[in-house]
Amino acid sequence: MAVDLQMPILIVDDYKTMLRIIRNLLKQLGFDNVDEATDGQQALVRLKAKPYGLIISDWNMEPMTGYELLKQVRGDDSLKKTPFIMITAESKTENVIAAKQAGVNNYIVKPFNAETLKAKMRAVLGEF
Repeated sequence: MAVDLQMPILIVDDYKTMLRIIRNLLKQLGFDNVDEATDGQQALVRLKAKPYGLIISDWNMEPMTGYELLKQVRGDDSLKKTPFIMITAESKTENVIAAKQAGVNNYIVKPFNAETLKAKMRAVLGEF
């Protein structure tokens, strides 16, 4: 099944510059339907308001981290099947393991480029 380039994607990061970078990378890949949240709590509000085809979230945020957001999403029957990619500046093995155990679909370590993002998204969503 082909990936819908018009599907809504939610990007979550407390750093505005990173939101802009991820939005631009998604645009390069053909995805224009992108919403933003600056922390996990704001992301949850958006997720309850509309269905998303993918969540791309930073790990380190206040007051709710991306890891806490992931656990909330996986614990919610209406959201738990939503593909979730975690982004972090730290490549600590224990973080990767914790995210995998919490149900993350894929993991990206900063810095990254459009090719890396595309490869990680393809692994989660399929070809596009």
